[in-house]
Amino acid sequence: MLRWGVLAPGEIAGDFVRTVHANTDQRFVAVGSRSPERAAVFAATHGIERSGDYRAVLEDAAVDVVYIAAPHSEHRSLALLAIAAGKHVLVEKPIALTAEQAEEIAAAARAAGVFAMEALWSRYLPQADVIAQLLERGDLGEVRLVTAVLGWQWPFDPASRGYDPALGGGAMLDAGVYSHWFAQFVLGAPVSVTAVGNLASTGVDSDSVVSLKSASGALAAITTSIVADTSVTASIHGTTGRIEASNFVMPSGFTLLANGERHEWVDDCGVTGRDGLAWEAVALAQFVADGRTESPVHSLDDSIALMRTIDEVRRQLGAR
Repeated sequence: MLRWGVLAPGEIAGDFVRTVHANTDQRFVAVGSRSPERAAVFAATHGIERSGDYRAVLEDAAVDVVYIAAPHSEHRSLALLAIAAGKHVLVEKPIALTAEQAEEIAAAARAAGVFAMEALWSRYLPQADVIAQLLERGDLGEVRLVTAVLGWQWPFDPASRGYDPALGGGAMLDAGVYSHWFAQFVLGAPVSVTAVGNLASTGVDSDSVVSLKSASGALAAITTSIVADTSVTASIHGTTGRIEASNFVMPSGFTLLANGERHEWVDDCGVTGRDGLAWEAVALAQFVADGRTESPVHSLDDSIALMRTIDEVRRQLGAR
């Protein structure tokens, strides 16, 4: 069991703390915010012992690991502060605004010898583990095509996190982290990226369709949007079978079609929706107990590679 601190008590932080307390033996002991009053309210809501500003959490000797739930634009600075304080760190996705910032976080964590991980929670869901086993076992034969579609509609507000470039707005840095992660999860980092899409009036990317090519020659087609609600579906097509995932982001299930047979896999553990965030907390605690300094299934290098793809898509689209 690790003792956790949280920086920036917003909506995702509330969901994370709630499910961690309800579904794991991990415990949050401190919360920090730029507004101590806001931190105090959050602490009272979630039964957390101590609250204060960011410094109070980072200087708290009872905190083993810090969860950073701030807007994207603050991930780099807060991660570096936590690492400098000697804390393990879980950084909400995306790990940073750019690959260069991600590299800076990784270098600092490695130099300090602390554990650092991007909170790419979908990778730690049971369904992702089962899919990884099927791929490793070769049930699909040679994988040739991956698709992922993910769009959730953000009402336009130029000052919101979704549309303000100063806050890391845009589809790629929000929904695109998931859709492009799925392609990288299956195929590895792409060797070529071709993107078409649109920009919002604030200059951030609003929607895109991206084609990727892997080192093996396999292809991926990735659709991402913050202006339209879409399905949250993904598929993996191999020479002897395919996988169709009904929701690759949250706890759900998938269908395996191989050798003329259809198999349904359903996550029936009872943890649904955002409660699935608990899985990444359990994974991090186990990795730390094992003496690791990064995730063996979504490493810091994986996070950097994912950001390189996102950087390239945003560059091609001309996003701010």
